[in-house]
Parts: sequence; structure tokens; C-alpha cells
Amino acid sequence: MPLQNVHVTRGADLQTSGAQTEGMIRQNAIAGLADNLCASVMIAKPHTASDIHHHGEQDTIVYAAKGHGTVVSKGGEERQNLEPGDFALIPAFAEHQEVNDTDEPVVWIITRSGREPFVRNLEGWNLSKRDRKANSPVENRTS
Repeated sequence: MPLQNVHVTRGADLQTSGAQTEGMIRQNAIAGLADNLCASVMIAKPHTASDIHHHGEQDTIVYAAKGHGTVVSKGGEERQNLEPGDFALIPAFAEHQEVNDTDEPVVWIITRSGREPFVRNLEGWNLSKRDRKANSPVENRTS
């Protein structure tokens, strides 16, 4: 049953959640409280990158809160730079990678169309179609 009251998660109460890629910190803010919506914070330390991954059936909205980061997609050929105040939409099953090439941390606020954040790390680009059939790469729920 959906939550009936307003829920607040304080920034001071955020904790690292789920499997982590070295240099990337993921913190659930709202998870398991709404049927089709969750939110988290992603912090990318300087000069780090996430694994190539997708979020299954979940659409993802990114809000760039701090720093200058990049979303790499289309097999590694497209780079979308995000600066504070920018938004990005990452469609369901879109393979991508978060990259911080700068000397400062990057902080993104992530909203997904699922009850819990879903991340499936891949071992390279263009694996989503095979992944859906073979279910071979590692699945990570970040809660």
C-alpha cells in the first residue's frame, strides 16, 4: 500500500547503499516507500567512473547538484556533460557510464521509476540485448 503521509529523509541520515563501484558513492534517499518512484544521491570522487551499466525497466532522471560530470552512452561514443542545474533523462535499458574527469567531486540527485533503485553492471558496451536473454552480468539493487 502506498505511503499515506509525507516522508522526509534528512541529508544527515543518508548512508551508503548497495554494491558500490570504487570512487562512486550511492546513497538511497527514498526507497521502498512509493510504488513506482525512488530517489538517491550519487557522489563521484575526482577522476573516477562507474562501471558501464543500465537500470533495467527503470527510466532515470539525473539532476546535477554539484560539480561537472559526464554521462557516456551510445557504446561509449556520446558524452553529455552536466553542470550544476542541468537535468538528464536516461531511458530504461540505456547503457551508460557516469564519469568525473575533474579534480572536484560530482553530486547528482537521481530519481528512478521503480520502488527500489536497480543497477545492472555490464562487462562492456552493447550487452543489454544479450543481457536480457542470458542474464549474465551482475545485478545490483542499491538498497
